[in-house]
Amino acid sequence: MATSGQLLSPNGQVPAPRRDLVQDRVDRPLAAYARDYPEGDTVPRHSHDRAQLLYATAGIMRVTTDAEHYTVPPARALWLPAGLPHAVAMPRGLAMRALFLRADAARDLPTHPAALSVSALLRELILAACAEPLEWDEHGRGGHLATLILEEIRRAPQLPIAVPQPRDARLLRLTAALSADPASPLTLEDWATRSGASPRTLRRLFLAETGMGFARWRQALRLAEAAALLAAGTPPARVAAAVGYASAPAFGAAFRAMFGATPGGREVTARAHTPA
Repeated sequence: MATSGQLLSPNGQVPAPRRDLVQDRVDRPLAAYARDYPEGDTVPRHSHDRAQLLYATAGIMRVTTDAEHYTVPPARALWLPAGLPHAVAMPRGLAMRALFLRADAARDLPTHPAALSVSALLRELILAACAEPLEWDEHGRGGHLATLILEEIRRAPQLPIAVPQPRDARLLRLTAALSADPASPLTLEDWATRSGASPRTLRRLFLAETGMGFARWRQALRLAEAAALLAAGTPPARVAAAVGYASAPAFGAAFRAMFGATPGGREVTARAHTPA
């Protein structure tokens, strides 16, 4: 594979370009970022010098790292460590209200990506931070907001919605199509015909690159998408149909097995096991 003289990272990826924003450079422990994106907009694979808390007040974002895929609705945020390559898609438009954290501020926070539940307090703190100037008063309101934000991030429950991301080009086309239409009834044999690979090859690749068989991976994707739709206020019966479950009871059983709660119940906050 030609890389035009670029060095590859340990996982075989070309290093992501750094996206230069003033929030990456401002001399404050925390900097807020506010931007509205139109429907269908995307931000290509890139990285930042600072850790980020990606949050949106409206719209669903799809964030892809080299290893995982996340569907993030307004009730959640995605924590990304500094330097982690990722891409963002906004299929329905997005009102982004994000935070950039300097290394000293992020020191006690996760060193891996994590989907977080956003409390009402954290939401209001993020919005308040966005209303502050970039060089806010460290001994005034801005400093108090930053202190509370960091504490709320530390306390925020992590949610089990990461879906493993493959690297093989054939699997990437397959998983992208399923992400766009999780209710697709196509079998692995159907996808094999479309991809030009044998079912046996696809089974081997799925297990090697995601740690899951095809059926298990598709269920993880469907349930992650379902959790996002539920968090956005979609009724459970509509969610079940949207992600490919033939009946509400079947959907409820699968959702409960993964999240430890019914689709209409309280969201689980501890990392759950992946369903078999």
